[in-house]
Amino acid sequence: MSNKKSHYINRELSWLEFNQRVLDEALDAGNPLLERVKFFCIANSNLDEFFEVRIAGLKQQIESEVVERSLDGRTATEIFQTAEERIHLMVDDLFRCWREDLRPALARAGFRFHAI
Repeated sequence: MSNKKSHYINRELSWLEFNQRVLDEALDAGNPLLERVKFFCIANSNLDEFFEVRIAGLKQQIESEVVERSLDGRTATEIFQTAEERIHLMVDDLFRCWREDLRPALARAGFRFHAI
């Protein structure tokens, strides 16, 4: 059996790609508006959980100076850095989706937002 690193997909980075696909559904104007809002909320919730579990675990490994590499050959620091770059892009997409797309579309559909 081959143990080539290229045969393995990193769990954390794969999860981020999955969440991007969820966000892509929120960005897809071909989907019904409230379905898009649902996907937007799921992507946000997933990202919160990712920080609580996956990022916390990576930081713990980094602080503990774990040198073991994942099956795809990356260190915890390398995974963290790649995830951080991907997360910044995703958060930008999330804010832009809400600000420029979903919130205006909801307002046009008669939904109103009030400050709390």
